[in-house]
Amino acid sequence: MSVRWDSVVSKRFRELQIGIGIINKVHVEKENPAIKALKKSVYEEVKAKYRIETLKDNEIVRAYRDFYWKLDIDPTKTRPSGEALLRRVLHGDKLLTISTVVDAYNLASMKTIVPISGFDKEKLTPPFVIRFAENGEAFTGISMTKPLTLTGNMLVLADQKQVLCIYPYRDSDFTKITEKTRNVLVVAYGAPGIAELQLKEAVETTLSYIKQVAGGEIEMIKVFNSTYE
Repeated sequence: MSVRWDSVVSKRFRELQIGIGIINKVHVEKENPAIKALKKSVYEEVKAKYRIETLKDNEIVRAYRDFYWKLDIDPTKTRPSGEALLRRVLHGDKLLTISTVVDAYNLASMKTIVPISGFDKEKLTPPFVIRFAENGEAFTGISMTKPLTLTGNMLVLADQKQVLCIYPYRDSDFTKITEKTRNVLVVAYGAPGIAELQLKEAVETTLSYIKQVAGGEIEMIKVFNSTYE
């Protein structure tokens, strides 16, 4: 497993890191008692820890918002996914029920405020690259009815065949986790100001939650930065 940074990206964002975790032999269900109990526990935890009025001043929220502005994304309109999930629960709503594994990594993202993706590992073609999109490159995200035409200022995570994610807020529909998925790769997306330890803990939390609700065997947890090849 390896991740490469395009030279333009590594020069512009020298502190950019990502965390990757792999868990195999999971059993994905729509819902089960374990995910219901986990949701209740994590909801209570974040409601006790955070307040909606002061969330914008949180160091992690601030780091991702600052990163979005550098990518010409308005974070008050397109929120970093960890913050968006947390805001939803702090407003008194619940997260959408998608599947045990997807719900588990959404809970981990909400708890850590780190944007996290989950992919069906068997649909990936590593090694991965973090680069800017090519003008006119097509991308179909989850729940999109037609492809989006990407532009050269959009940061993406890609494998050798396709764009996997518009970094770090919209995942590919083709590689999404379904109830047929057995092996899962998760990505915790960093930003300048987010430490290696924070990404490692985000991946560890994600894999722990997945194992708790869907079983599985953890294969790997690793944080990559632009010095890796």
